[in-house]
Amino acid sequence: MKKIIILLFLISTSFYSQVKLLSWNIENLGSSKSESEIAFMAKTVKDYDILAIQEVVAGHGGAQAVAKLATALNRMGAKWDYSISDPTSSSTYKTERYAFLWKTSKVKKIGKAWLEKQYHLEIDREPYYCTFEHKGKQFTVANFHAITKNRQPETEIKYFKFLPTQYPTLNLIFVGDFNCPQSHSVFIPLRKLGYLPIFINQKTSLKKECKANDCLASEFDNIWYNTSKINISNSKVIHFYDSFQSLDEARKISDHIPIILEFTLN
Repeated sequence: MKKIIILLFLISTSFYSQVKLLSWNIENLGSSKSESEIAFMAKTVKDYDILAIQEVVAGHGGAQAVAKLATALNRMGAKWDYSISDPTSSSTYKTERYAFLWKTSKVKKIGKAWLEKQYHLEIDREPYYCTFEHKGKQFTVANFHAITKNRQPETEIKYFKFLPTQYPTLNLIFVGDFNCPQSHSVFIPLRKLGYLPIFINQKTSLKKECKANDCLASEFDNIWYNTSKINISNSKVIHFYDSFQSLDEARKISDHIPIILEFTLN
C-alpha cells in the first residue's frame, strides 16, 4: 500500500510540474467572430496552461476578441490573464497582433511581453515574446506568424538562428505558424543550436474540403524547443473540425488546428 501511495504521489507531482502550451493560428480573430464561436474556442483550449495565439486582427475588434476569449475562459473554473501585442511593424504585408493567455495558478508572467525590435525590418510580423515562470524556473515563448508560402517565409525564418545568441540568458521556445515545413533547410542552423521541432510530418492547416477523410493540407505550424533545457512529456494536435458538419463551418473558427507541447523544465 505504501508503494502505491508513493507511486501516486510521484505521478501527481510529475503531472503538476508539467506546463501545457497550446499554439493556435485563429484566422482573423476579431469582430467577425461570434460569441458562440469564441465560446467554442474557449471550450477547446480550457485544459491548457498557456495559449499563444496568432492572427489577431490589428484593427477594430482584435483586442476585444482576445478579451472576450479570456472572459469565456474565466467562466470555466480557472483564472486567466492575457497580454496582446501592438500591431506588427509590417508596411509591405498584413500587419497583425499576437496574444498570450495563461492560467495564473500555473504560471507567472515575468516582466513585459515585447515585439522583436532588432529584426523588425527583416521579419514582416516580428515575433512577440513573453517570459513565464513555473515552479521557480523561467522560459520565454516567442510567438510567430510568417509571411505566406508564396512569399518565401524562409527569407524571414533564416534570422531565427540569431535569436538564441541575441537572448543568451533566455530559454526560448519558438511557436506558431511558420508557413514552412520543419524539413526545410532554413531550420538547419536552429537544429545545430540544439533546437528540435515537436512535430515531423504533422499537417496542421485545413483543406477546403476533406478527401477520403483527409482534411489537413500543409505542415506549417510547429513548436521548436531547446533539447538541453526542456523535456517533452507529450505533443499532440486538436482536430477541432470533427465537431462540425463540414469544413466550411469549421473554417469559420480557423483554417488551422491547435498544436500542443506538454513539457517539464530542466
